[in-house]
Amino acid sequence: MKRLSAILILPLAIVLFHSTPLEAQSVYVDKDGKSGKKVLSLPYGFYNETFGFAGAYIHGVVGSPQPQSALLATAMVGTKGSAMLALLGKDIRMPGTARLFFDPIASVGYFGDTDAYIDGNPDFPNQRAGANSSNKDNFVSGDGWDNYFRLKFKYLLPIGRGRDSIIDRIELDRGVPVDPSDVSPWWNPLASGKTYLELRPFYRWQQIDSDDLNDNFRTNGLDLGLFWDDRDFAPNPTQGHGLQLKVSRDFGLFDSDNSWTVLQSEVDQYFSLGESEYFRQQVIALDFWTAYSPSWDVTDSGAINNRPPAYTGATLGGLWRMRAFPAQRFSDRAAIYYSAEYRMTLKWNPFDDWPEVNRLLGVEWLQLVPFVEAGRVAPEYDLANLHSSMKWDAGIGLRAWAKGLVVRVDTAASDEGLGVQMMVSQPFQF
Repeated sequence: MKRLSAILILPLAIVLFHSTPLEAQSVYVDKDGKSGKKVLSLPYGFYNETFGFAGAYIHGVVGSPQPQSALLATAMVGTKGSAMLALLGKDIRMPGTARLFFDPIASVGYFGDTDAYIDGNPDFPNQRAGANSSNKDNFVSGDGWDNYFRLKFKYLLPIGRGRDSIIDRIELDRGVPVDPSDVSPWWNPLASGKTYLELRPFYRWQQIDSDDLNDNFRTNGLDLGLFWDDRDFAPNPTQGHGLQLKVSRDFGLFDSDNSWTVLQSEVDQYFSLGESEYFRQQVIALDFWTAYSPSWDVTDSGAINNRPPAYTGATLGGLWRMRAFPAQRFSDRAAIYYSAEYRMTLKWNPFDDWPEVNRLLGVEWLQLVPFVEAGRVAPEYDLANLHSSMKWDAGIGLRAWAKGLVVRVDTAASDEGLGVQMMVSQPFQF
């Protein structure tokens, strides 16, 4: 999808369905010990290159249907003929179980004038789209459907902090924990943090209809993951670390285009710099991510068999990694990525001066976040090659804690231009 350039902050919520942040199941309470549902329900308008001028409605509830869970639905339609409906559930405990949770997601959309960094542009007949050295104009534009369904099951293992605490009860003071979870300086899942086994069936169908290409892309399969979360407050950590390992597999069954495999791992680390005259919190946040597709097979003719779709493999660009670049700008067999952020939570909250507005939005803090990123895709997993001719960008983000969610606008610049990414949740360990 093209980068968003909305004119209001509210459209941040429309892309929540793209990914669910990894975090421990928690019930948030205020300083009086009270908890309850937080509801965001309102119409809004925005503009971007894919929708044009658009009207939309969002309804989200944190604390329903269970105290630790959340539900969201949004629908929108634009002047360019784009329309979308998305539904999401998060941290819903399976009936009759104590440690098994699931996150369902479904989205159905038709998008006009969409850019896809895939082969098919006649102006670049001898260049593979998405490669590290590929031209930024090597993409295909067209209209088409993009339908996505996913159901993630998460089982909390009885080790570390998860042995005695399944659902945390966290007291918040204006969006900041009064007593954050304990973290350990040692990397030992048996003694600290919470560890999850994850199984995620998925299905996605994309269609692109343009002057240069008319094609359908279908994939279905399973993600199998292990996630260790030893962060003090998962939605907005100040200390601790996390580790994720994941294997994604399309077995080539049903209507899938072909079989493929992707291996991924991600590590993040947080260092608290404490409070200052102007900031409630100051945090250095570091992230490392890498991916590799062992099924990727280049034939003698140059064709590639058993390659994963660009949106799920060794991919850089868009909402999460290399934010100055369009979504899926770079994709190949292997990828590596580094990021550093300086997260400064302001003591000043201008929404306190607008009580009627803030009763609707529920903004409890704002955060300024300068950041830098570096990454590279490559045809083989070779560390020397992956660390040469790397892409980089730098930018600044504005983030807010609103109705129990972190929402963000990140603006970054690279040698290919300026990118604006808007999303719910902090960018690491999604």
